[in-house]
Amino acid sequence: MKRRFNFALTLTPSMDNCYGGLTVKISAIDVTLFTYPTRRVSDSAGHSHPGAETDAQMALLTLTSEDGDCGYAFAPAEVIRPHVVNAFFRKVLIGQNAFDRERLWQDLVHWQRGSAHQLTERALSAVEQAMWDLIGRKLKQPVHKLLGGYREKIPAYGSTMCGDELQGGLSTPDEYAQFAEKLVARGYQAIKLHTWMPPVSFAPSTAMDIKACAAVREAVGPDIALMLDGYHWYSRSEALTIGKALEKLNFAWFEEPMEEESMASYAWLAENLSIDVLGPESLGGKHHSRADWVRAGACDILRAGANGVGGISATMKVASLAEAFGMDCEVHGNGAASIAVVGAIRNCRWYERGLLHPFLDYEQPPAYLNSLVDPMDDQGFVHLPTRPGLGEDINFSWIETHTLNRW
Repeated sequence: MKRRFNFALTLTPSMDNCYGGLTVKISAIDVTLFTYPTRRVSDSAGHSHPGAETDAQMALLTLTSEDGDCGYAFAPAEVIRPHVVNAFFRKVLIGQNAFDRERLWQDLVHWQRGSAHQLTERALSAVEQAMWDLIGRKLKQPVHKLLGGYREKIPAYGSTMCGDELQGGLSTPDEYAQFAEKLVARGYQAIKLHTWMPPVSFAPSTAMDIKACAAVREAVGPDIALMLDGYHWYSRSEALTIGKALEKLNFAWFEEPMEEESMASYAWLAENLSIDVLGPESLGGKHHSRADWVRAGACDILRAGANGVGGISATMKVASLAEAFGMDCEVHGNGAASIAVVGAIRNCRWYERGLLHPFLDYEQPPAYLNSLVDPMDDQGFVHLPTRPGLGEDINFSWIETHTLNRW
């Protein structure tokens, strides 16, 4: 049995303004919608898989200061659509000093309640990232340095795409095992499996998930850390069956096998497993909901993503919460904001690199970037960006040439 916490919790504000009276007054907020080629396609449930090349859409959010400095963040156009920009971003941020980032973030959070769920945590994350990028570019410092600068590199785990029914892809346990061997040869010290999800014909399947995990463990040996993301398709009894199998296979953690709205189910699962349960990943509520999970003993490792939990600031709050109780906080997802956070905190062991698939080349940056923000060396380490701000090497020429709309 694992020890569970029983405590009264108080959170304190993070990171006061300490930039010596500097002012970067935000004068304009703009969004550029553009296209780029991709071989990632979504199935009917929204899971990514390889496919024929198509044109996808992306939006670039730009904050411009009175002095002409800019901060940038990428997001889906649906997340930062015109109503969100006009009703919330411009209303709260225009004329304000970007160095008052915490106050401005709190002001946006205040607007969420009355927004009829239009100001999502994804949208909040995007505009807050752009503020951090603006500040970093102004100070000519990477964001992870402004956040604390704990490290300059971190080991990555290769995070696979969901399973599929593509021959030679990720359609069988043996194909997962073969791909895992390639990832280890590339340098990865850890691998996280996303197994099969509907609409795959046989999913969800506890038996197939367990077979895939066993095949990967046999292929890579005992020294590679392995994790499983079960998404949220399983009942308590099914999740327990998988978790017990993962214990025997010496997996490092078990992630999101059930609906995260049921915190009690995760508390029950964590109590009945010795393997670390990680979460919550997709649950809203920022650091507040994660504090409840710690108190309830619903996880052993906290989870938060700078792209989905309200931004870099909220993720840092979650990391501090976890550290206060001797817990790790594993940052969800890849990208510039995620790597900024993992570069600034001690209690995160891995960077999530992916999503990976045998038919795709992750090392090739998307057309709107000149280079990857998370290059990995042959020992499996991702090195923190040295460029100012979030460190993205943006291909502005591509974006300009392939622009569809602006608002």
